[in-house]
Amino acid sequence: MARVLTCDIETYSSVDLGKSGVYAYSSSPDFRILLFGFALDDNPVEVIDLEKPQNKFDIESIVQMLHDPHIIKTAYNAQFERVCLENHFGLDLDPAQWRCTMVHAAMAGLPTGLDNTARALNLDAEKDKRGKALIKKFCMPGKVETLFDDQDWLDFIEYCRQDVVVEREIRVRLKGMYPITSQELELWALDQQINDHGVLLDMDLVDNAMAIDKMTTQDLMEEARILTGLSNPNSKTQIKKWLSDRDNDVESLDKAASADILKTSDCPDVIRFMTIHKELSKTSVKKYDAMKRAVCSDGRVRGLLQYYGAARTGRWAGRLVQVQNLPQNKLKDLDFARNLVLEGNHDLIDVCYESTADVLSQLIRTAFIAPFGKRFIVADFSAIEARVIAWLANEHWRQEVFSTHGKIYEASASQMFKVPIEEIGEGSPLRQKGKVAELALGYAGGVNALKKMGGEKMGLTESEMQRIVDVWRQANPNITQLWIDVEQSAISAVLRKDKLTLQYGLSFIGTGDYFFIQLPSGRRLSYYQPEVQTDVRFNRPKLTFMGVNQTTKKWERQDTYGGKLVENIIQAIARDCLAVSMLRLNDAGYPICFHVHDEVIIEAGASHTLDEAVDIMGEKIDWAPGLILTSKAYETVYYRKD
Repeated sequence: MARVLTCDIETYSSVDLGKSGVYAYSSSPDFRILLFGFALDDNPVEVIDLEKPQNKFDIESIVQMLHDPHIIKTAYNAQFERVCLENHFGLDLDPAQWRCTMVHAAMAGLPTGLDNTARALNLDAEKDKRGKALIKKFCMPGKVETLFDDQDWLDFIEYCRQDVVVEREIRVRLKGMYPITSQELELWALDQQINDHGVLLDMDLVDNAMAIDKMTTQDLMEEARILTGLSNPNSKTQIKKWLSDRDNDVESLDKAASADILKTSDCPDVIRFMTIHKELSKTSVKKYDAMKRAVCSDGRVRGLLQYYGAARTGRWAGRLVQVQNLPQNKLKDLDFARNLVLEGNHDLIDVCYESTADVLSQLIRTAFIAPFGKRFIVADFSAIEARVIAWLANEHWRQEVFSTHGKIYEASASQMFKVPIEEIGEGSPLRQKGKVAELALGYAGGVNALKKMGGEKMGLTESEMQRIVDVWRQANPNITQLWIDVEQSAISAVLRKDKLTLQYGLSFIGTGDYFFIQLPSGRRLSYYQPEVQTDVRFNRPKLTFMGVNQTTKKWERQDTYGGKLVENIIQAIARDCLAVSMLRLNDAGYPICFHVHDEVIIEAGASHTLDEAVDIMGEKIDWAPGLILTSKAYETVYYRKD
């Protein structure tokens, strides 16, 4: 049986960790590890002070433990420890030998952050409260101390020691509460490999985009000052006063309010100023700044993805550049616009395009480039959530659509409004209704969901939207029944502390401290401290649990319902499908440099083919018999939306 090394380090670097990420942080010339805290199995915690004259035995013992394949290394946010240790000691550490307690906590439905996890578990051990002050003193630029015999340094050593104590207790507690499947361990190791590999940036494009944005901002600010006479055209207070003097009283200057002013005002100065304000408010171009901060010395950016970043479903989250929400590129002359930026031709961009900021925004994706002699293969699943819910609910007509033409928006409209699918073309109003219904209603959404998806902008009244809701549910009786079955099974499992199983091995397990949903893949979704309470609005039982509120970001009791649970399940199954495909692609020698939602970006060489990548993505999955998966792919030398 493998031994377990629990470890925690304290470090120094002049690079901002939060803004630049661990790879750039630990690659700084002044980076170093100050303290190495560890405990082997249940042995007492030791802290090696690496700032003192180096003890050769200490260094050799650390390196030996880190390289020993019979010792499992664990840490809270293990990626940080592993990458820092690699750079400090010049090692190449195998991620497969590591376990991340933070990821384990996320899998178990707990809040992340060492202190937050410990409190949620009501552990006896607590994180040392002096940590922030000590880190500020010893780990921040300009603060590092050289008097290592003072009391603060001794306190810092104890702080590191206590972190190891807490981490170990969390790991032990979670081991019994939530076992991790072997596939998830393999997947986490692949995730670390992908983050380590990173993706090449076109730094000429990044630098020129930042310079052009700066020039554009200066020009617009000067025009705004001349137009308005305001000392600070970015001041909301000054803008509101200026608008009020021109009969435009506004309480907010958010996107919707600004669009309303542009739409309703007949004053040329107001229209021009609000157009300028809109340009100055674009934040997407700030991603170039993020790229500049996070890029490593070899021109690659690493650590773009957070494994299990979405704790409820296990999907990945974006970090640093936030690749999960990159602006789309719709420019027809993308190459031309990109070349203008590479030339630094600010004037010609201004002449050729209505909005320089919009051009720069649309070019953000293209800053990710394939190395010389290679190209990207970009492959993604087609309508995967719609396919998964059709499969899980056994909605036959939808399965038929996906096994033939795949036109789900047209087919949905045909099913809803009893019109032959041949009469529903690309620009048909019925297709638009089918599309908005598909996007809004699959998880028990109603009229409000249609509004959020643009129902009102389509000119639909509330009564028309209600009719769409009604006919969609009538056309999808099995999906509607799935919401009911899932909710009833979840509540029953919690009340009875029992296990109930539906189709394809989808199971609901109540255990007291936990409610689990076991997916067809074998992975479990976790809901901590479940309770069944009375929903006073509808006078019926509802399931509640402790979790991080996605709006407030606070750890608090939340409630859920059948449609929301189905959404969790479908998105989690879709994530598991992507996971299987990623592992298969990697096994076939296709190097993934990052992925976005249901899309993988492969850094392809001469031996890699588009057709093979598509075939691998579309292979059947053992635990999902009958699930119809198809993918599409394209090749490009820089990342873009096809």
